[in-house]
Amino acid sequence: MSADFLASLRPEALGAPPSGIVEVMNYGRTREGLIPLWAGEGDLPTPRFIADAATRSLAAGETFYTWQRGIPELRTALARYHERLFGQSFDPERFYVTGSGMHAIQTVLTALAGPGDEVIVPTPAWPNFAAASGLRGARVVEVPMNFGNAGWSLDFDRLAAAVTPATRVLFLNSPCNPTGWTATRADLEAMLALARRHGLWIVADEVYTRFVYDGAFRAPSFHDVATAEDRVIYVNTFSKNWAMTGWRIGWIEADPSLGPVIENLIQYSSSGVAVFMQRAAVAALDHGDEFIAHQIDRAGASRKIIVDALRATGKVRFADPGAFYLFFSVDGETDTSKLGLRLVDEANVGLAPGTAFGAAGQGFLRLCFARGPDSLSEVARRLVKWLEIRDGLRSK
Repeated sequence: MSADFLASLRPEALGAPPSGIVEVMNYGRTREGLIPLWAGEGDLPTPRFIADAATRSLAAGETFYTWQRGIPELRTALARYHERLFGQSFDPERFYVTGSGMHAIQTVLTALAGPGDEVIVPTPAWPNFAAASGLRGARVVEVPMNFGNAGWSLDFDRLAAAVTPATRVLFLNSPCNPTGWTATRADLEAMLALARRHGLWIVADEVYTRFVYDGAFRAPSFHDVATAEDRVIYVNTFSKNWAMTGWRIGWIEADPSLGPVIENLIQYSSSGVAVFMQRAAVAALDHGDEFIAHQIDRAGASRKIIVDALRATGKVRFADPGAFYLFFSVDGETDTSKLGLRLVDEANVGLAPGTAFGAAGQGFLRLCFARGPDSLSEVARRLVKWLEIRDGLRSK
């Protein structure tokens, strides 16, 4: 009978791919002493000043239905935050509060793509965007990025060649999960020109825009190059900057003309985000700059530790990363799906296999370095020791 149940489900649901990241997590999450670097989150809890704002809201009895677009105080705080970040004026009417960054992506895709449409995604890329597109019946077109001595790069001729009459959306995550590649202003201008030429929407995931390590305040953004007439929608989350992964709250930024549609889509999916969570988000935006700076400094120190240690082995290839991920290949290892499981057993370290991020991720592993330097020093020690033991066994 269970087979009959499955056969009656929608093909989009049946076709949703299993997560290669979750496979490794489930395999290793109970291992004693394992250092888990497989997920895209750090090891710091949400700061007390953010949690206290939620507690005060609950104590005040703010437990009722609320604004579908988000409480006015949070939308205004989002506008203030963006003004500090980009040096431009922002209308609070551009912002819509969602139940996570993933909910933001699902809401936007519901508005933009469906059966018969194509969505172009440069890969390696976070797999949830492609999966969410497929669940809506859209066809995902992967455009593999190039990896060479200069690091990762996006071939815009290849990107342009992927556009067909069915193409509706270009998706770009920069700084990128998992590669750490960060688009330059020229890259963004080239993608914007392509979108203008074909009347396409750009969905810009700039969640890691603060995690840069070259002394800049932030990464280049479509805000630097787009005009009010451009079809750009931004999706974002409170998860990374403010250590709020478990809170599940994010936002969409889009032209106010789309407001009634986005409001309806939120109403028919989540009916809005709890007020106490939104009060916490206001506190994060208005008082969280010092915490963000601390996280970036901490991630930068850990980044240097792991990059220096693995580079010194001469057996690992990678590009110096943005965001907070190191995406690397290991000489002599091609099946990183199995390698991720082996490293749980052989090094007691949890990493995500590159195959989870599209075909272009074959042969790579993703390591999240958004943890303290002591933790990354131990990871570096374990991985270097594992390489030495592996090569010693192979030479016998």
